[in-house]
Amino acid sequence: MAQQLGGGLVEDAIGAITRHIREHDLMPGDSLPSESSLSRELNVSRTVVREAFRSLAAMRIIDLAAGKRATVASLDHGAMGLMIEHGVLTDQIGIHHIYDVRRTIETRIVTLAALRRSEAEAAEIAGLARRMRAQRAEPERLMESDLDFHLVLARASRNPVFMLIVGAFQGITRQTWPIGWRTRSTAEAQDRMLCTHEEIAAAVAGGDPARAVLAMEQHFDESVRALLSAGMA
Repeated sequence: MAQQLGGGLVEDAIGAITRHIREHDLMPGDSLPSESSLSRELNVSRTVVREAFRSLAAMRIIDLAAGKRATVASLDHGAMGLMIEHGVLTDQIGIHHIYDVRRTIETRIVTLAALRRSEAEAAEIAGLARRMRAQRAEPERLMESDLDFHLVLARASRNPVFMLIVGAFQGITRQTWPIGWRTRSTAEAQDRMLCTHEEIAAAVAGGDPARAVLAMEQHFDESVRALLSAGMA
């Protein structure tokens, strides 16, 4: 569609809209000018502005709702997640690449979480580890608690970029996690996985980054071995 309208016009409109957001210090939830106002200001058709809005919405930079003005979007990992999933599905990214990046990032995350977490976050992380053990016989619920565990750690690091990245990996993790869990066919193997999460939670609560890193490294070593057993990494 953008090509039919003139790709350059739409790209110019996208640039102008993002500049407007920066120059007017717009924050998440703030409204953008109307299509007609931008059309006059940029000397382009409303169709061009509408296409620019759609492109920005697809990138999660703005939010669109029927009958309402476009607004600045909050940070969202959706666009990054779609890109990663596309890369995996088209064999441009391997699962081993994902786990290599995750291991690097999440060892840094637990370092910062151990130093920066609030008491409430430490309690939430510990609670998720306990919930995972209670959900041992319910893999789908266990998986969701595991995903939440890693996301809360990222939040506790006080770096919003880490939250975006960890959130972006969740789509792929939902595809690989059940396979890795099935390879942990013994009670001992399952217990090791649960214990590493409990150890991470305890280290973060205790403000011990070195202990937290060792536990996270063990967790990823075990996860990669499980995926190797399934022929996925």
